[in-house]
Amino acid sequence: MNTTHKTNGTLLIILAGIFWGSMGIFVRGLTALAGFTSIQIVCVRLAVAALTFALILLIKDARGFRIRIKDIPLFLGLGFCSILFFTTCYFTAIRMMTLSIAAILLYTSPIWVMLLSLLLFHEKMTRPKFVALVISFLGCIFVSGIGSGGSAVTPAGILIGLGAGLGYGLYSILGTLALRRYSTYTVTAYTFITAAAGSLFISSLPDLWHKITACTSKPYLYILIVLTGLVTAVIPFLLYTLGLEQVEASRAAILATIEPMVATLIGVVVFHEYLTVLSVLGILCILAAIVLLNHPSGAAS
Repeated sequence: MNTTHKTNGTLLIILAGIFWGSMGIFVRGLTALAGFTSIQIVCVRLAVAALTFALILLIKDARGFRIRIKDIPLFLGLGFCSILFFTTCYFTAIRMMTLSIAAILLYTSPIWVMLLSLLLFHEKMTRPKFVALVISFLGCIFVSGIGSGGSAVTPAGILIGLGAGLGYGLYSILGTLALRRYSTYTVTAYTFITAAAGSLFISSLPDLWHKITACTSKPYLYILIVLTGLVTAVIPFLLYTLGLEQVEASRAAILATIEPMVATLIGVVVFHEYLTVLSVLGILCILAAIVLLNHPSGAAS
């Protein structure tokens, strides 16, 4: 793979992480405006994404809806075992422990991806890649502010949090496999159609519908719902999946750790949250990992 393609893929992955990092704006907006629960936000987000990706596929190549029967389990894995599973585990972990600890367990995903990539894709474990993995994980710990306050952590909570990290990482693994047989548009469309269908069973639809109809600012609510789906799902997952065509799964997973850094900066700028010394150190660690991965010695695989 030439350097230009790797550079383009790296930029796509980083842009995806930046868009994911903006999720807090929309989650807080929908919660404040209509009182949506976390799972209900997941449901409307996935529904908008599924409809959008299906429309994109229809316009780009309607024949892309044709998939082989033997590949149905692959798309079920992407939709249920990755997108829906990691999101459900993540929000469950948030309810069981502090956000910082839940975020750290979620961002064990690069570790899962690297281990699975070594096993399934025989990717090389280079020293720069390993160092970047360690630095980025430390950066996530610092950014999240873990250790700044006490929190009861149960074995069940840890397992659920690790499940979120595994599910998040599975998108890189299963997505890489799917992209060997189908286009980016087919992969994203079927992934989100499957995930959206699954989310309908866990989102308390009658309550969700009641909240929508009871909202006094329906035009603003509809706009916010659409933007939530586009900005936090459609655009970043499309960018990330395109990036996976050019960047190996383990590198992509590490690059995506820019997300908590962006979320922290948005919290400071938009919500006037306090930026600690540890947060600054974490941001520098994540940036250092990205630079290391894109240095000629680190890019070699």
